[in-house]
Amino acid sequence: MTDQVIGFVGLGQMGRPMATRLLAAGHRLVVHDRVEAAVAALVALGAEAAGSAREVADRADVVLVSLPTPPIVREVAMGPGGVIQGQRARLLVDFSTTGPRVAGEMAAAFAEAGRAVLDAPVSGGRSGAVAGTLAVMISGPRAEYERLEPLLKLLGKPFFCGDTPGAAQVMKLCNNLLAAATLVVSSEAMAMGVKAGLDPSLMCEVINASSGRNSATQDKFPRAIIPRSFDFGFATGLSHKDVRLCVDEAEAMGVPMVVGSAVRQMLAVTSAQFGAESDFTSVAKVIEGWAGVQIGGAR
Repeated sequence: MTDQVIGFVGLGQMGRPMATRLLAAGHRLVVHDRVEAAVAALVALGAEAAGSAREVADRADVVLVSLPTPPIVREVAMGPGGVIQGQRARLLVDFSTTGPRVAGEMAAAFAEAGRAVLDAPVSGGRSGAVAGTLAVMISGPRAEYERLEPLLKLLGKPFFCGDTPGAAQVMKLCNNLLAAATLVVSSEAMAMGVKAGLDPSLMCEVINASSGRNSATQDKFPRAIIPRSFDFGFATGLSHKDVRLCVDEAEAMGVPMVVGSAVRQMLAVTSAQFGAESDFTSVAKVIEGWAGVQIGGAR
């Protein structure tokens, strides 16, 4: 793969460390982002700058994108000056979370243009992107996946979810619903315990040795909530978007999402109170306010 030119569009919280890992592995990289400073940081490491997504696709064999919302993904992939208009790239790999319907639209449009799309949403947060330990969920043409697998392994552990466009997106939405749900319900449990006089760090120790252990008590509370830093690295607005997508897709399939709808509402409240750019661990602060307690820190 190192003899191929790799394009990368979207150099934010996730895209920048992923692109950095590809550069460190010896890949030639052509990058683009609307934020000039993000491009400059990668150029300083050896990447080549491009002025648009189309220019990336004119100069690269495969284009990877990591973008925050479905409308932005649509624009970058299929809009004016988008990847689909590039003359060289024949494969788009989308690390974003868009939902299966957008993935299907993209797959159809690129197939009509004689090109292919791999859905490849990722999980593991910015720390996973830095360390190369992401879970990379892939769906699309299996031959394209197998050809790209060595590159994907530089970013984490790839899981092929099937040939059907959007299958990996469904997998990602299910995962992100569970991640958000455990954060919300763990915040409720932790607030109850603290109000009763329990130490939050002790609570996490006990829960993590017991049947209630989950990603929030194992990681998010010790790292970002109990120390009061609220800097886990995933925006409330993005988590709300992911859960909203999950609930909407489930309802379209006829799958009830009673608990999922409550999680969506909690994230909406958190976004309204602390802003879409706040860390999604701020949901604990909403519950703290309602309960009249503080989980961790000096009280």
